[in-house]
Amino acid sequence: MPDRGARGLSLAVPPGARETLLDTAGAIMREGDIVDISLSELSLRSGLNSALVKYYFGNKAGLLKALLDRDWEAIVRSVDALVAKDDMDPESKLRRHISKVIDTFYAVPYLNRLTMRMVRESDDAEARRIADCYLSPIYRAYEQLIGDGVRAGVFRSIDPQLFYFTVTGAVDRFFSTRLVMKYCFDQD
Repeated sequence: MPDRGARGLSLAVPPGARETLLDTAGAIMREGDIVDISLSELSLRSGLNSALVKYYFGNKAGLLKALLDRDWEAIVRSVDALVAKDDMDPESKLRRHISKVIDTFYAVPYLNRLTMRMVRESDDAEARRIADCYLSPIYRAYEQLIGDGVRAGVFRSIDPQLFYFTVTGAVDRFFSTRLVMKYCFDQD
């Protein structure tokens, strides 16, 4: 269906184009171990006109924001559901969560670095939105999970903030250092 895209040009908007752009941007960042993309590479790899970035997202920063939102929203929903489960003990919940963190960083190794970039490069209101929507819910989940475990006698009392940075930092470091693994340890 033709639509008016960038500069008023007639632009064919294929079905699923928005999702294709997000998926392709994520694939570029994952494969290149980067947190930026070239619009020309995005266009080439997705098979879509780069003007669709402006049409859907306003600009490249808007595309990165949409990618961050898409990736984080699923994580927050999953963590909220895990914390709310009444049929699991605290240790099992925490083990499942850490396993999911590893799976997530395997699938989207750029997530933490993109989050930090977006916080750093955003105005205060947008940085606060990212923290309130995505980072704070994870921290609150750690408070709940650790608190439940302490009350059950299976965890010792630890600082949830320190736990947050330890888990996130360790997993991020492991999956964001593919090139170190390749060149120092001869492993992919």
